[in-house]
Amino acid sequence: MLQEFLESTQGQVFVVGIIVLFFGLIFYTGRKEKISSKALTYSAICIGIGYALNQITLFRMPQGGAITPFSMLFIVLVGYLFGAKQGILAGMAFGLLDLLINPYVIHLIQMILDYPFAFGALGIGALFGNRHIIFVYLIGVLGRFVCAVLSGVIFFASAAPKAQGALLYSIIYNGSYLSVEAILTCILLSIVPVRKAIESIKNNIKDEK
Repeated sequence: MLQEFLESTQGQVFVVGIIVLFFGLIFYTGRKEKISSKALTYSAICIGIGYALNQITLFRMPQGGAITPFSMLFIVLVGYLFGAKQGILAGMAFGLLDLLINPYVIHLIQMILDYPFAFGALGIGALFGNRHIIFVYLIGVLGRFVCAVLSGVIFFASAAPKAQGALLYSIIYNGSYLSVEAILTCILLSIVPVRKAIESIKNNIKDEK
């Protein structure tokens, strides 16, 4: 039922409306910190780049989830540059965009966990915004991993081999693709010019506040 609704015109219009709402919230929360236009512009750019990379699949898992070239990094960057609130909202907007284009829904709670919550969790690393970008990134990926594991335990337990059990199966399943992308991204972030470029952008934003 939900799958059919999300694939319908009415469902897609509804999801687009929610995405616009999240962008409005980014703008509103940014106004209080005097970075509204910049936060909204950078968020839109990061979401756009992240989603384009999300469509380049290096490997796709049979029951959802895929290894992509650094798509999660751009959502983490929103939080790293503008704070956890903007990062979480940008992640939730990204998750809803993914839901709009590639819906896989069997239950309302599963939809919430796998889309807005999982991608929104990428922004929680910004709570440690003064730490190294790799640390912030890994905390965000861990947040997405927790949501994905919960969804797997609750809604995909039937796919687990009897010898493993639902929890272990979900940990292995979701950890397999998330860990590979995380390792690839950490290698990218270990390249000095890349890291310096990110820090330069962050410092410029701080100077303009």
